[in-house]
Amino acid sequence: MRAIMVREPGPPENLELTEVPDPEPAPGEVLLDVSATSVNRADLLQRQGNYPPPPGASEILGLECSGTVAALGDGVTGWQLGDEVCALLAGGGYAEKVAVPAGQLLPLPNEVELHAAAGLPEVACTVWSNLVMHAGLSEGDVLLVHGGAGGIGTHAIQVAKALGATVAVTAGSADRLERCRQLGADITVNYREQDFVEELKTATGGADVVFDNIGAKYLDRNIDVLRDSGHLVIIGMQGGMKGELNIGKLLRKRGTVSATALRSRSLESKAAIVADVRTHLWPLLDQGMVLPVIDQVLPLGDAAEAHRALDEGDVFGKVVLTAR
Repeated sequence: MRAIMVREPGPPENLELTEVPDPEPAPGEVLLDVSATSVNRADLLQRQGNYPPPPGASEILGLECSGTVAALGDGVTGWQLGDEVCALLAGGGYAEKVAVPAGQLLPLPNEVELHAAAGLPEVACTVWSNLVMHAGLSEGDVLLVHGGAGGIGTHAIQVAKALGATVAVTAGSADRLERCRQLGADITVNYREQDFVEELKTATGGADVVFDNIGAKYLDRNIDVLRDSGHLVIIGMQGGMKGELNIGKLLRKRGTVSATALRSRSLESKAAIVADVRTHLWPLLDQGMVLPVIDQVLPLGDAAEAHRALDEGDVFGKVVLTAR
């Protein structure tokens, strides 16, 4: 089969389309003929040599895909050959075939085409596990999403609105903020020109949940913007890895700070998240209340171009790579 491999850690030009052996499904796994995959920031980090796959995972990039079931490993039930699905992966999506634990498969939502579904599993599981399963976001809460124009941000806006929350987002241009408003964002903050703490304090008194992909750079200000008993959930480090936490400020607000990653979780943990997503979030997709936001669709061989676009910040939502 054809797959994208990293020749050596470095720039997008080091991505190479090459022939590799077909994977075989182990017991409890399903083999997929990949229709499409999508590009996540974790892929960029792995390409640069800064985010190695977990032990036992494929060295091939790609944390999610869509496709059709081509073979079933021993012990797999509930799926049939030819089923159209999407899947959460620990790696291997940038290829024509991938083996995936059966517990990480999701059916194709009614309102979503097969290629577009490649942009769902990673963002859906990240958003749902953090905002709902962990932080308890619910109707009437105020959510602040940093990076509202990204793949996770565009999904989080829709999910939070469907749950009845008030949604504030940050982004770096008027155009990107307008597109966030079209997805349902109530409050938009241009981080180049405005202070998100002041804007949220004025509009709502603060945020019950802050969903942050920046990390160290925003740590102190994220605590400032929290309402009493609020949750700061950190899922990225685009603004650095080390910051100073004012524990006194956090104590006064009875706030919580958590940092989570999806890829390194156990198979059991991922399966539990996928099951909860299927039960509670997938009906919102079936009804068209939440949909994938796709900026570009490119062939698998153009993975380097897709990485450059994400590197340069030119993407609104997700970039999808088609394998067939």
